[in-house]
Amino acid sequence: METRNIIAAISLSAAVIILYTLFFAPPPVTQENLAEKSKTEQNSDAPSLDQKENVTEISREQALDESERIQFENQSIIGSISLKGAAIDDLTFKEYNVVLNSNEKVNLLAPRNTKEGYLIESGFITTDKNVEIPNSNSIWSVSGNSKLTSQSPIKLTWANDQGITFEKEISIDDKFLFTVKQRVINSTNNKYDFYSYGQIIRNEAPEITNFYILHEGLVATLDDELIEEDYDDIEEKKFTRTAQKGWLGIGDKYWITSLIPPKGKEFKTTFDYKNKFRVNFVGTEPLELNSNSSIEDKMQIIVAAKRVDVIDGYADSLKIDKFDLTIDWGFLYFITKPLFFGIDYFFKLLGNYGLAIIAITICIRLAFFPLANFSFRSMAKMKALTPEMTRLKELHKDDKMKLQQAMMALYKKEKVNPMSGCLPILVQIPVFFALYKVLFVTIEMRHMPFYGWIQDLSERDPTSLFNLFGLLPYEVPSFLVIGAWPIAMGISMFVQMKLNPAPTDPMQAKIFMFFPLFLTIILAPFPAGLVIYWTVNNILTMAQQVFIMKRTTVKTVT
Repeated sequence: METRNIIAAISLSAAVIILYTLFFAPPPVTQENLAEKSKTEQNSDAPSLDQKENVTEISREQALDESERIQFENQSIIGSISLKGAAIDDLTFKEYNVVLNSNEKVNLLAPRNTKEGYLIESGFITTDKNVEIPNSNSIWSVSGNSKLTSQSPIKLTWANDQGITFEKEISIDDKFLFTVKQRVINSTNNKYDFYSYGQIIRNEAPEITNFYILHEGLVATLDDELIEEDYDDIEEKKFTRTAQKGWLGIGDKYWITSLIPPKGKEFKTTFDYKNKFRVNFVGTEPLELNSNSSIEDKMQIIVAAKRVDVIDGYADSLKIDKFDLTIDWGFLYFITKPLFFGIDYFFKLLGNYGLAIIAITICIRLAFFPLANFSFRSMAKMKALTPEMTRLKELHKDDKMKLQQAMMALYKKEKVNPMSGCLPILVQIPVFFALYKVLFVTIEMRHMPFYGWIQDLSERDPTSLFNLFGLLPYEVPSFLVIGAWPIAMGISMFVQMKLNPAPTDPMQAKIFMFFPLFLTIILAPFPAGLVIYWTVNNILTMAQQVFIMKRTTVKTVT
């Protein structure tokens, strides 16, 4: 019966997630249904962003020195814009280090002729092949300010020999937002059609986490639908879609590079790979440039650390539909995001994310206190019934039918439900997964310390039993890094199991004895914050369980 309870609990937990995925989660995006929804197809008359490029790979330092640049800086980012191509191709996050206790800052964007080339382009294109337009090799000139700050925008210009001038006015806020106002000025008597565009180019796929709970790659929300494409998928097949609203970009675990097309205008989005990854949009309706006149358009670029307040702030202030999904909250969004806000609230109150996790654990236990009480009362009765159950098994050891009938009669008489022990597990599994997701994907937890040896709650406990938690002067292989917190969790789980009804089968009892050890090894690589949550949760569960057991008695008959 105890074995059946555990199997049922695991099965029911899996069933909850599977049923949600089948009936409530949004349908998976496939190439087939994307093709059905595509409103435009490529044709020979459509404007193209393709151009011939001869790129010689050089170092980042050489690339930055190769072309004249406009520097930009605010309180969050620092970098430069190349006057060759007017590309934003150099950006560093001032507040984020590459690794813990390092002074090296995270560089995200890089010039196109480096191995890690990652840049943003914008401008106008036309179907008229006789019109010369600026490309990646065009040299722009600066008018006015020579440095871009949150108080001083810059103006770039480029003119062809046909009487057409292109202008860009670029401004930044104090965080991660670039606003690009673009104009085309026609000083001739001819008429032209132009299409505005924005493009992100990444030379190669970065080293990714490659874990199923996190998407890293090409991403967009187009007409309210979230589109996520992996790098290897786009290498095999291009994606294209026309939309009335949305945004597009490339997302890493902690960083997002995104384009927000001009509002109120239809655009076509393309993800493709032609020796490099490209994410771009092109307006579908031409802007008519009459003689001796001008046209203009405005787009926005967000290259950000995926802080929740920043992403949500831009989504609200700029009215960017579903921009908050740049953070991969997952299909348990309705649990994961509120859980983050709860942890963040306690962090602001207590000043430490480890303490915030403990506080949210207590809140979770209080929220499900009545449900756990019901379960623990039933489990306490089951434990009290163990001698009677053993007697019945001995009495009916040769007749399984009579044994089953006797057991059911005992359960009915004592009002015990053997399956009620599954309820706490069913409740904890989604919360456990959601907390894991929060710790795994949110940059707020990155490099955040607890106390003692835990310097980063988003990483595993770095200590190991096999070198006496650092007392012995040698390192151990990663698979033997089983830290103090995972061991504390395993001990608490072992004690908790001793409070539950023990299996009457000796072999089952021995197997269950190894279960805490098994989970300790499995959960040792998990984020330390998650292990702290599980340990504290076990302690609180035991306290509640002991309290219930002391108040629960049953009367049995022989």
